[in-house]
Amino acid sequence: MITIDITMVIQIINILVLIGVMNVVLYKPVRTMLAKREEKAASLEKEITTFHKNAELRQEEISRKMQGARASAKEELEGARSGAQAVGAEVLAKIREEANAAKAAQLSEIEQQFNSARQALKGQVDGFAAEIAGKILGRAV
Repeated sequence: MITIDITMVIQIINILVLIGVMNVVLYKPVRTMLAKREEKAASLEKEITTFHKNAELRQEEISRKMQGARASAKEELEGARSGAQAVGAEVLAKIREEANAAKAAQLSEIEQQFNSARQALKGQVDGFAAEIAGKILGRAV
């Protein structure tokens, strides 16, 4: 049976002292370590969030720069292409002009040769006619 005497008071005091000692030695350090760990986890989570935001901002900036670079490269390519087409058209026009000039020169040379051959043949027509008539008639005309 339970008797209330001095040993019970000593046991209560003993338990209270043990709770106080355990609180100072065991519970407070564990709670402070848990609080520090929680603070560290929260700060790491905050840093992770900041890093993610920075990474997204940098990615957007890189995307914008890449778009700008693509656009300027496309513009330069189109400019070079149109410049090349213009130069090609100029070269082609020059070649056509030279070809037309050469063609005209050759045509005039052929015409001159034709006219000179015609003149030479006109001068020999009487001789050819007499020769043909002589062959047909069988005597000299």
